[in-house]
Amino acid sequence: MLITLNSYSQEKIIKGVIKDAESKFFLQYANIGISNKNIGTVSNFDGKFSLKLNESINENDLVTFSYVGYQTKTVAISNLNLVNNEIELIPEKRQLEEVVVKFKKSKPKILGRNSKGLGLIHTNFYTYEEKDVDDRLSKEIGMKFKLQNDCKINDLNFNITTNEFSSLKFRLNIYQIENGFPTELIVEKDIIFEIKDEFKGWFYLDLKPYDILLEKQRENIAITIQWVESKKANEKSKYFSISTAMSITETSFFREKAMDKWTKSGQGLSFYLNAICR
Repeated sequence: MLITLNSYSQEKIIKGVIKDAESKFFLQYANIGISNKNIGTVSNFDGKFSLKLNESINENDLVTFSYVGYQTKTVAISNLNLVNNEIELIPEKRQLEEVVVKFKKSKPKILGRNSKGLGLIHTNFYTYEEKDVDDRLSKEIGMKFKLQNDCKINDLNFNITTNEFSSLKFRLNIYQIENGFPTELIVEKDIIFEIKDEFKGWFYLDLKPYDILLEKQRENIAITIQWVESKKANEKSKYFSISTAMSITETSFFREKAMDKWTKSGQGLSFYLNAICR
């Protein structure tokens, strides 16, 4: 049954699966959303997705499907079924030149805020509008970093103050900042990581295997973590938070859904990088 309504008086859900157009393999944790409408999600481990729509959506709105290393695809709501949609994304055919970077004079550097502060303020992924944790799929939070040197990134660290989940999976994203907000992705690698067993404290993510080089000519970048999967520790589980502090020199970014507008605030998350810079 095709959707033909001009608007929605109640919540509708579009379901389907996302595949590689050539191999037909399912694409895990692909982003799905409607630009600037606070409507978005990610596909699950099997490539399946459920996109919840509300009364702000009409049949002319475009759903965007994106995945690192693939061509982005947009489809009008009017061309989607409520169930059994099969979305195929085409791999990008780009041959990247091998780049060997040698830092003759290098030194370790910490980028970001590596202190917990007083532990009185937390940034939480949970909001009161959410009915369940799946409503958080594709949410992102992160920090602005100013590049004064070329840097190779060794690891990301952030301080978890509350965690009621037996398993949480996030995607690490790195964006260029333009006009004060994150724009295009600048690292073309799908970096998925897991936090297990209600872990709290400083979480360490090893990034050396990804050979991430951030060049100073970019000046300002944003590094975020995006919620892609979770398993509750119990039925009442809902909280996950990172320590933060009010700041006049630092900027944090947040968006509710994939493709949604970014918001920013003067906060310094306990969120930092260890790097080797020249």
